[in-house]
Amino acid sequence: MFRPHGLAFFSRLLDRPERFLAGTFAGLILVGTILLSLPVSQGPTRVGPLNAFFTATSAVCITGLVVVDTGQDYSRFGQTVIMILIQLGGLGIMTFAALIIQIMGHKISYKSQAALHDIFYQKSAAAQLRQNLKWILMLTFLIEAAGAVAIFCVRPEGMEVGEGAFVAVFHAVSAFCNAGFSTFGGNMQDMVGNTTFLAAITVLVACGGLGYTVILEVTGRAWKTVRRQPRPVSWSLNTRVVLMTTSILILGSVICLCLLGMLPSETHWYSRLGHCLFQSISARTAGFNTVDINQSPVPVLLWLVFLMFVGGSPGSCAGGIKTTSLAIWAARLRARLRDQEDVTIGGRRIPVDLVRRTGLLIATAAMFNLVGLMVLAISEMGDPKVRLEQILFEQVSAFGTVGLSTGITPALTAVGKLWIILTMFVGRLGPLTMALVVMEHKPEAVRLAEERLMIG
Repeated sequence: MFRPHGLAFFSRLLDRPERFLAGTFAGLILVGTILLSLPVSQGPTRVGPLNAFFTATSAVCITGLVVVDTGQDYSRFGQTVIMILIQLGGLGIMTFAALIIQIMGHKISYKSQAALHDIFYQKSAAAQLRQNLKWILMLTFLIEAAGAVAIFCVRPEGMEVGEGAFVAVFHAVSAFCNAGFSTFGGNMQDMVGNTTFLAAITVLVACGGLGYTVILEVTGRAWKTVRRQPRPVSWSLNTRVVLMTTSILILGSVICLCLLGMLPSETHWYSRLGHCLFQSISARTAGFNTVDINQSPVPVLLWLVFLMFVGGSPGSCAGGIKTTSLAIWAARLRARLRDQEDVTIGGRRIPVDLVRRTGLLIATAAMFNLVGLMVLAISEMGDPKVRLEQILFEQVSAFGTVGLSTGITPALTAVGKLWIILTMFVGRLGPLTMALVVMEHKPEAVRLAEERLMIG
């Protein structure tokens, strides 16, 4: 059977999943930077190389932080490039690579299956993985297509059909991939009066933040119900934890934000409830905003920082430490307070190695953001208008690949922009993945003597 040498080389690269994943994302960012720097990609205002680099990174890492106006400073070609970068970044280059190799007849190695297992938390069987990859792509495009049709039907009045179609597709891709990019100058603030438009965006964001594993299980059970086929008695633990944690975060956030007040001037309860519900969903994943975040009080900003740090669910387009990590951490805390050895959730015992990895993930993420807070505080100390809570908000937003901002992104110094670029890259790949990229695994040759320390 004929197998192109290029694809064979591509297949060998998949055997080094961490470095290949980082390399492909970096390569895609480079290509996007070059394309966005071309005159054909730009509008009336010239976009410099650094800003093009920032936009490409934000699109590939599906963050949504912007230093220029996407709708005004980029042409239709440039906006199309951004949309494609969002789609590729949302699905992941390794998914496309694995699918191409399968179509061409190449067998995915066990190392590649393990890498894709870490991304999508799928079963490691080759046949199951191949089938799920196809369903992932099919469901992605079907959901985005349905969302685009819904958005097109409720597009702003007076918008031409051609422009409306592009706006619908762009926002459907951006919402489902949790990117937060918008061609509207005020993001979703321009669409506050269009409730149906915002509802479509909210549903797309929520679906994109659940994770492909959950979507596949939900749709699979629904399909079996329609066809009256036997189905599993209970849901998987992963799906139960994701749905429960997500529901608690959304409900708790709506209550918290309503009490704190997203905007001090907001007086109508139904309007406040709508803003709080939208931001409770968007703040963990997408980064769309229906209010001016900079006008929100400090307690609201701190709560949004917490939501952005948690992020979405495993195997989704969202960033952050993930909802399951929060659930495992809370279960571990409960077990330690009760002096229990086993960490349990939903009647199941969580493996020790997974509990340890979760603790390492959260600790690494916290340390990275603390370093980022210091870097930005130093780089932006020349601007007296920039407050500490704004710097913290910007840092965690970039790490969680959320894209919300208090408005200081365009005014960042060159050093600040470069750090945010690095943060978006690390946040998209995950701190543990980046650690595996730069660190070599060396087994311990000698175990040292044990001695206790005083704590507390």
